[in-house]
Amino acid sequence: MSASETEPARTAKASASAEGQPPAPAGRSRAGRAAFLAIGIACFTYLAFRLAVAAEREGLSLPDYMAQVFRDVQWVPWIALMVGYSGLYFVIDTLVVSRALSWFIKPIRYRDILPIRASAYIISIFNEQIGKGAMAYYLHRRDRVPGWEVGSVMLFVMFCEVYYLLLWATVGFAFSGGTLPPAFGLVPWLAAGAVPVLVVWLLYFRGTLAPGLRLRERRIFHAFRQASLRHYALFVLLRSPALLAAVVVYTVALNLFGVEASFLSLLGYLPVVFFAAAVPTPMRAAAITFWVILFPENEGQMAAFGFVQHNFFILFNALIGVAFWPRAQRELFG
Repeated sequence: MSASETEPARTAKASASAEGQPPAPAGRSRAGRAAFLAIGIACFTYLAFRLAVAAEREGLSLPDYMAQVFRDVQWVPWIALMVGYSGLYFVIDTLVVSRALSWFIKPIRYRDILPIRASAYIISIFNEQIGKGAMAYYLHRRDRVPGWEVGSVMLFVMFCEVYYLLLWATVGFAFSGGTLPPAFGLVPWLAAGAVPVLVVWLLYFRGTLAPGLRLRERRIFHAFRQASLRHYALFVLLRSPALLAAVVVYTVALNLFGVEASFLSLLGYLPVVFFAAAVPTPMRAAAITFWVILFPENEGQMAAFGFVQHNFFILFNALIGVAFWPRAQRELFG
């Protein structure tokens, strides 16, 4: 065990051993990091090529081309817009987590979840899923909630986020009027395939399907055993205002970067881009690349937009976490 390994990581490993589940082999972990690094390199290579072509088309060097792009952005209204959106997202995100914990473990007041969720944003700079793991550790230390049960709630949240984004991607595709790129034609097919998967998932964890398989009894699946279809529906209902607000914010922000976009097109684009943003590539390279692909006539504006939009959101959320960190320290360590 390395000296730099975090306390949450050690706790997770110890819990895994107690559960009879050894931690993932180091080789597999290294392979995963190598894969994400390769994706990041591929994204940056693609972006460099597209931006070089765009700069040559304008008769400018690449640094001059990007400097012109950044000069043309309306920064003051954009910053005000993003600060408001980050605050709204934090309020909704905390509500979702607090309700999920109340459903499956025990009621915890909304105001008591605020420092937990905010502090996790600091770690989420590097990886959103590690941030959720830190939340599980925080609740275990502060509220003496069993770590595996909190972890199961975080898994439930991550699982539901996939379906929530897929649902809104399907809605966006349905109302796009055929304006989305042809590749988005896969979205309704993916949604159609996800429905029977969810049905089987629910039946299995309710004990109706394959009752002899005991995997469902593992403590890490505590939330899924308790969850009914109502809980999945309520998750989507609670989380959706954040996405709908994002559609408005991103559409306005694109215009501030000099790119015209419609609300309906963004309703189709954003869920897919958010999937890409969840891939732990350097500086959210996958999400930036998606923007350039989706708006191929505005390479410079979209590269700049993707970079500052996603990274400002992550960093400002981390600043919210810093504001709550003193309270979090008091609650954890006295």
